[in-house]
Amino acid sequence: MHRLNFRWLALVVGLLPLGAAHTVSTLVLHTRGRAAGSGGTNDEQIVRKDVQWDAKKTAIIVCDMWNQHWCKGATTRVAEMAPRMNEVLKAARARGVLIIHAPSDTMKYYEAYPQRRHATEAPVAPAPPDLDKWHSLNVAKEGPLPIDDSDGGCDDQPKCAQGGPWTHEIDTLEIRPDDIISDRGEEVYNVLQQRGVENVIVMGVHANMCVLGRPFSIRQMVSLGKNVLLMRDMTDTMYNSRMRPFVSHFAGTDLVVAHIERHWCPSITSADFLGGDAFRFKGDSRTER
Repeated sequence: MHRLNFRWLALVVGLLPLGAAHTVSTLVLHTRGRAAGSGGTNDEQIVRKDVQWDAKKTAIIVCDMWNQHWCKGATTRVAEMAPRMNEVLKAARARGVLIIHAPSDTMKYYEAYPQRRHATEAPVAPAPPDLDKWHSLNVAKEGPLPIDDSDGGCDDQPKCAQGGPWTHEIDTLEIRPDDIISDRGEEVYNVLQQRGVENVIVMGVHANMCVLGRPFSIRQMVSLGKNVLLMRDMTDTMYNSRMRPFVSHFAGTDLVVAHIERHWCPSITSADFLGGDAFRFKGDSRTER
């Protein structure tokens, strides 16, 4: 009798990790989107919805978190955000989420990395043409952006000289053995199809530019039929607060996030992976957001 009970107990205990693993592999994400209300063109509703995604079918794409930007303010904000972002990546990776590092224009730096070969050697998947093209503002679908970034968006005084000083992703973000490194839309798509990824979370910079337009970013992923979310507290904008609509830099970022939620995809925050409060830049002194 004792032996039978022991064997039964061992069987039950042996099953627990399977149940635990099943729970861990399901991501419960609290999304925020926007929908037109019934009061006309200026009326909209915040739409909050909890979704459950299979972690094994989910990827996080880290957009252009460079070691240095031509704008000093942008560089500072990336450095401030990066530690929290690295914690998100560690938590997501532990749940089984695929991590794709996409620091554009720096692939020469990574040519010897096995994580780079994971991308270049992925089997070619049948796909639409021009996967490596930039996706510009789609006026028919989204209308103009709510901020004027025509001056490049540097909020510093005096404004920084534009250029391309970046050489690699900021070192704060760990690149682990099973991660992917690519800045090409075709390579990223091949990897997603190879791994059976249906869900994509985009984070990084900048929301009004590369996060929307890169060939691996939001407009592209939506057009490819992926389920897409923006991690809204893990992004920033290139916006000069002395340009239209003459609000603070951080209010400008919120306007762009709202634009994305309205026209492209819902958003989540890092709290979905780490708990607690969402990330907030030290310079954002607003009492209400």
